[in-house]
Amino acid sequence: MRHHKVYHFKIKKTLWVFFVAIKNLCYNRTMNMWELITNIVLILSFITLGIFAVLGLYQWITRKSFKKIDKQIRWMPIPLLLVAITYFLFDKVWILSTRPNGSGEPSFPSTHVLIVTTIFFIVTIILPKYIKSKTVRIILELLMVIGIGLTCTGRVLANLHWPLDVIGAIIFSFIYSEIYFQIIKNRKKSKK
Repeated sequence: MRHHKVYHFKIKKTLWVFFVAIKNLCYNRTMNMWELITNIVLILSFITLGIFAVLGLYQWITRKSFKKIDKQIRWMPIPLLLVAITYFLFDKVWILSTRPNGSGEPSFPSTHVLIVTTIFFIVTIILPKYIKSKTVRIILELLMVIGIGLTCTGRVLANLHWPLDVIGAIIFSFIYSEIYFQIIKNRKKSKK
């Protein structure tokens, strides 16, 4: 009987070592790929934001008044300012957790996810005003959802964030986007 227990323990230990080796092999090969993918999506979100910034600047110049810039663009800095404040508070003041990769860097909330989801959420809110084709809008919204999904998944798979960091960032993004939506909605009502 004792021999059976020892043998069973050796099988468990061998399987554990095997699975850890596979995890490490996959992790080391995919970590840089996932980090690269999430950085590319982050850059694409900044480019998207830049397009609206250029459009706002164009409207300001051609309409000769800051107040004549479309309110959807004029109020875009509000959720982005909230993102910056959140980053400062959780990165410099309240460090709740550190990254799982052992770097000691603050982890909560995931800044990549926070930025990408906030930008893509607010763009989704205003897209119907600027893109009239429903097909094009659906394609762009689908690409943004894919970008958000890749960023959320990639930050965890790259071992840069805990799943709770990603969930927290999504919650913050949703709140900030809802604040933006309420501002835009209330501005529409007050104009009528």
